[in-house]
Amino acid sequence: GDGASAGNYGYTNSGYSVYEEENERLTESLRTKVSAIKSLSIEIGTEVKNQNKMLSEMDNDFDSAGGLLGATMGRLRTLSRGSQTKLLCYMMLFALFVFFVIYWIIKLR
Repeated sequence: GDGASAGNYGYTNSGYSVYEEENERLTESLRTKVSAIKSLSIEIGTEVKNQNKMLSEMDNDFDSAGGLLGATMGRLRTLSRGSQTKLLCYMMLFALFVFFVIYWIIKLR
């Protein structure tokens, strides 16, 4: 109709070129942003794996410490039930004495 060729759908060559360049620029900008988000998400995934591993190790450490504490408490109960109550009192008095000596040494410094 109005003098434009059928191949460019009403756009002039210079106008089409401007839109194409703008699309290419926006596409490249989007590609850069997607690449940055991808690398960031990979880093987050790696950090999450490391944190999960550390939490698992801490859980195992707490379990072993709980088992050790439970065994110690069991021994203390056994010790306190028997005729060794006197020995337990002496140990507690000795520990208290050592605590006060250490406190006194630190206080003098």
